[in-house]
Amino acid sequence: MDALARLLDGPRAEGAFLLRSLLAPPWSLRIEDRAPLTLVALVRGGAWIVPDDAEPARLGPGDVAILRGPDAYTVADDPGTPPQVVIHPGQRCTTPEGEPLGDVMRLGVRTWGNDPGGPVTMLTGTYQMRGEISRRLLGALPALLVPPAGAWDGPLVGLLADEIVKDEPGQEAVLDRLLDLLLIAVLRAWFARPEAEAPSWYRANADPVVGRALRAVHRDPAQPWTVATLAAEAGVSRAALARRFTGLVGEPPMAYLTSWRLALAADLLRETDATIGAVARQVGYGTAFALSAAFKRERGVSPRDHRRDHRRADGRAGV
Repeated sequence: MDALARLLDGPRAEGAFLLRSLLAPPWSLRIEDRAPLTLVALVRGGAWIVPDDAEPARLGPGDVAILRGPDAYTVADDPGTPPQVVIHPGQRCTTPEGEPLGDVMRLGVRTWGNDPGGPVTMLTGTYQMRGEISRRLLGALPALLVPPAGAWDGPLVGLLADEIVKDEPGQEAVLDRLLDLLLIAVLRAWFARPEAEAPSWYRANADPVVGRALRAVHRDPAQPWTVATLAAEAGVSRAALARRFTGLVGEPPMAYLTSWRLALAADLLRETDATIGAVARQVGYGTAFALSAAFKRERGVSPRDHRRDHRRADGRAGV
């Protein structure tokens, strides 16, 4: 398993919010939903993404934008069109004055807009990402990411457009997986570009030596890895691996392994009811005591307190 695939295990869509918008100008949507990660794809027509603190970006047919929340932004037919609709947390839709609009603009299965025959068809998908693994991915992204025309090619936007209007058994699972595939395809195209400043963990994955060690750690974090066993996996000496790994990733192999294991443990504690001992074994610590000592040393709280605090916070957020 490579670094991007493993990191995308964190934000994998589960019942993600997906909507098709049919729009005729003038139109302008103010997005204040605070979603951690949003994809906007143009099927037909054109649109502008207008962040509050960055230059607007134009989308044409087949283009996809990825927006890292929670900052607000506007999507419109033109950067100068004033907002007519505000999207709030929970996808609640109102006029700028606060009047509800959800039912007024509903146009069918997962479809919404101001004109069923409008020239613009836009797809929007939002991820409710939580946890340590998701934060690693979000931290690698700019606030607005739009790969230039021709940077990537594929049928996924068209497939998602076809499937989003269907209401069949298992449809949510189909849509979740298509959204994941689209996210992976766009991120892969973006990280391959020199201006993307891909994170060190992504660049290092392509290295014939360090990439092998990273894939081994991601594939099986519970293994009792040492620098020697990782070096054997990569086919080099311990000294060569340590030097090359530190140079490319920015930290020594064992430090990376520790931070990765503790990030996995943090998410397992938050998302499952597994005992601390069971979590410890899944991430490579022999006992609950060993995990607790490492967790508290690195994060300043015990695994038990981490689980309690985050579950309280999730409960307040309604997730």
